[in-house]
Amino acid sequence: MNKIEIQLEDSLNRVNFVFKNEEITTACIGDHNGFSILGESFGPFEQGKQYRLPYFVALPFIENNILKIDSKEKCDNTDVQRYAISERDDQKLLQRENKFFLNKIKEFRFFIEKEVIEKKIPKLDLDRFNSYSINIVDNRLLKLLKLARTNLSLNDERKLTTSEKLLFTKLFDIIKAWRNFFLMKE
Repeated sequence: MNKIEIQLEDSLNRVNFVFKNEEITTACIGDHNGFSILGESFGPFEQGKQYRLPYFVALPFIENNILKIDSKEKCDNTDVQRYAISERDDQKLLQRENKFFLNKIKEFRFFIEKEVIEKKIPKLDLDRFNSYSINIVDNRLLKLLKLARTNLSLNDERKLTTSEKLLFTKLFDIIKAWRNFFLMKE
């Protein structure tokens, strides 16, 4: 069983790596000359302007209060609450626009934590964010477990996030082997 866990964790880390290479929209908080590293230039940045950058490139600028996540990209406790309520209220697996929405929630937790540390928002917002995140993951996991007992339709497959597809494949194989063990004659 340990081998399955390691393979799944490696696959999930690869999916998260792909997410970190996705571009996000940022807004400049304060002018910055930018810098070059390994032949790649980043900046200059002008206050008030928007920039589309890969998440991993934008992150250091955000950490150092040069850029911030644009309001179109945000994922705060209110957004996560909306996701959690819709997942709770619909017994079927919902298709999300962003196949990386679970990764986005995971990664954007950093911004909520940063705002709490900087005393821009109350810690209660982080607690809510975490609680709603747990609800989303648990509700989607229950739906995946139900689906894993059957063959996945093309429509259902479209509803899965990239990380859920990995988990589904593992669950389906394990459940199929377990069921066959008990239901098949020797």
